[in-house]
Amino acid sequence: MVSLLPSATEIVFALGRGDELVGVTFECDHPPEARSRRVVSTSSLPEGLSPAEIDAEVSARVASGEDLYHLDEQALADLDADVILTQDLCAVCAVDLDRVDDALAYLGCTAEVVTLDPSSLDDVIDSIVVVGDVVGARGDAEHLVDALRRRLVTLATVSAGAPPRPTMVLEWTDPPFSAGHWVPDLVAAAGGTPVLAHRGANSVRLERSAVRTAPADVVVVAPCGYHLDPAVDLAQVLVDADRLPDGAEVWAVDADSHFVRPGPRLVEGAEVMARVLHPDRFGPPDADAARRVR
Repeated sequence: MVSLLPSATEIVFALGRGDELVGVTFECDHPPEARSRRVVSTSSLPEGLSPAEIDAEVSARVASGEDLYHLDEQALADLDADVILTQDLCAVCAVDLDRVDDALAYLGCTAEVVTLDPSSLDDVIDSIVVVGDVVGARGDAEHLVDALRRRLVTLATVSAGAPPRPTMVLEWTDPPFSAGHWVPDLVAAAGGTPVLAHRGANSVRLERSAVRTAPADVVVVAPCGYHLDPAVDLAQVLVDADRLPDGAEVWAVDADSHFVRPGPRLVEGAEVMARVLHPDRFGPPDADAARRVR
């Protein structure tokens, strides 16, 4: 198998089929063993750009139809995979599906292309069974899904009766972008009320004035593509520039590990969120998962 999605890579390993995975993307960093696989997809963006510069570069390239990723066609040919796991949900998140199909046709490869396009937390969990069927691990997938759903039930039970806290999650900071797809589900599962969110839909650009005056008790900075330490830095920039609601708690989280990649660790993200919103019931979040900035 070749995975063109970090989340698909995580699912394959979680199902105990990592030894069948021969190709991954440059972003596939969990579990660490994934780093030993051949990289078949890399970013075409320059390194060292700020969030505003990344947004401008991505917007310009999408508008002109340019690729955001380099697909190593020689690597695909060398690996000669039976299955390629990819997505058609977000043009910014992975190689365009048409580009994959064109490359396979050009190379004469007959790999089965499986697209994973979840838009909600339930969809993400269901996609584990889809991958399980593809890799011949249906039973393992069902066991994993059952365990994840039990953890969500535990969250609901422990948070029952707690006042839901209005919570705004920012998936990008400059310009600010809303929480989309499954991220509002994580807030709800943790005992929060999503603010300026778009459940089941794309994250969208927000007006800075709307962010500044949002009726949120908690702001969670979860920038796509960032782990905790750089997310803390970006949250601090927002605080220093007075771009967030007065009086709101401000937290930074490890977005790539727990919030933006549609894989099994999203449930851990809901648990992190529950500790942020209701530490009296769940205890405080681990320092390597979330950090309060204000």
